[in-house]
Amino acid sequence: MDSTTSEQHPYFPSGDWEGVYLYENGPGAERHPMSFELNFREGKITGSGGDDVGPFSWEGSYDVLSMAVKMLKSYPAHQVLYTGMADSSGIYGTWQLSLARGGFHIWPKTNEREEQAVAVGEKEKEVSVV
Repeated sequence: MDSTTSEQHPYFPSGDWEGVYLYENGPGAERHPMSFELNFREGKITGSGGDDVGPFSWEGSYDVLSMAVKMLKSYPAHQVLYTGMADSSGIYGTWQLSLARGGFHIWPKTNEREEQAVAVGEKEKEVSVV
């Protein structure tokens, strides 16, 4: 694979992603949204974004055979380890920070305008066939 190209596996698209993390228990157990960019290339993950804690960067690895993902989310003051699995719904698993832990689910952002254009195009095809 050319080192200048992004990963081609459909479960690992480079670009804009979003998702949630939650604490295992306690008052913070509700969903905490996050939005970020991820780049997948040759088994390596990089990216950056933000959530209710603040800005962060991503660095990690992924495997297209096992679908395993391991990422380190770095804030200015601390780091959080994310481990999980990828499937057609995104990447999901657990995060851990010294004494705290919880779950997460992240997925590629969809472009609603692009989806609408595809849907309109399909409808136009149906109409022209009739």
